[in-house]
Parts: sequence; structure tokens; C-alpha cells
Amino acid sequence: MRLIRVVCVGALLCSWPVAALCDDITDAIEAARKAYQSGDLGGAKQSLDLASQLIGQKNAEAFAQLLPKPLPGWTAEQSQTTSVGAVAFGASVASRRYSNARGDHVEVQITGDSAVVMQFAALFQNPQIAGAMGKLVRVGNQRAIQNNEGDVNMVIANKFLVTVQGSADAATKLSFAQAVDVAKLARM
Repeated sequence: MRLIRVVCVGALLCSWPVAALCDDITDAIEAARKAYQSGDLGGAKQSLDLASQLIGQKNAEAFAQLLPKPLPGWTAEQSQTTSVGAVAFGASVASRRYSNARGDHVEVQITGDSAVVMQFAALFQNPQIAGAMGKLVRVGNQRAIQNNEGDVNMVIANKFLVTVQGSADAATKLSFAQAVDVAKLARM
């Protein structure tokens, strides 16, 4: 009986860490490490690129969780996520389209993991430049820019760009911007 208990506990202990530590990202990183150690720099880079792409996909999925629920009178489509590795400066994106019975639509998009967002952040930090891009508005404690069409753009924590655009009126777009959980986004 004691031997069976030891074997069962041993099997559980041996299987748990392996299952807990194995996923596509750690597999790609491990493959890169092995390729690098064997002198295969091309293989190492390819595996690290794969790991980076997979991390971008996970980030986009996390962004999707922060997209707002539909406002009263609006319905929402399924969230869409994409990740574009190092191509075009890289980006992880989550977006969701909302519509109402009158045929108006709004799209909310969160973009991160991109050097382009950092360039926007520099523009947003300067009120004179930001003001030239549109009307400065507050979304919670965040500065945002609302252009002539009512579209809203805001940079969160100098890492994420939130864009709200569509055919709805400016007040509705601002309401959707205010519904984004920017506090959680800032902590990512």
C-alpha cells in the first residue's frame, strides 16, 4: 500500500511541473536556446521570432478582455485579435465593432507592442501638438484627442493606443472611450 502511494505521489509530482511549464511560448524559447547553443543562429532567430509572435497573440487576447461591453441600445460583434510581429513595426491589436438599431456603428481598438504607439505617445504629451490634431478631451484621468469626425484617440501608459471611430455621433464615441478599462490596461 505504501509503495502504491509513493508511486502515485511521485507520478503526480513528476507530471505537474512539466504540464505547468510546457506551452507553445516556452517551447519556442527552449528551441531557440538549443539552436543557439548548437550554433544554428538562423534557427535560434526563427524560434525567438515565433515566441515573440505567440506573446503578441496572448497580449492581443488580453486586450480583447478590456474592450467595453455594448452601451445601452447597442449590440457588439465578437472581438477580433491580430498580432503582426516585427513586420510594419509590430503590433498586437484587439478590436470590437458595435452597432445600434439606427444603423450607426462604432469600432473600439486597442493597439500595443508597437514602436508606432511610442511615437504617438510623444505627440500626445505635448498639449500644443496634441491640440493641433483635434480637440483635447478627458477620458477619466487620461488626455485624449477627439477629431472633427468625433473619433477619439488616447495613449495609455505610453504603451497602448486606444482608438474609437465610426459613424456614431461624437458624444457616443466619447462614451465608448470612457467604457474602456484604462486602469487595467495601464497595469499591463
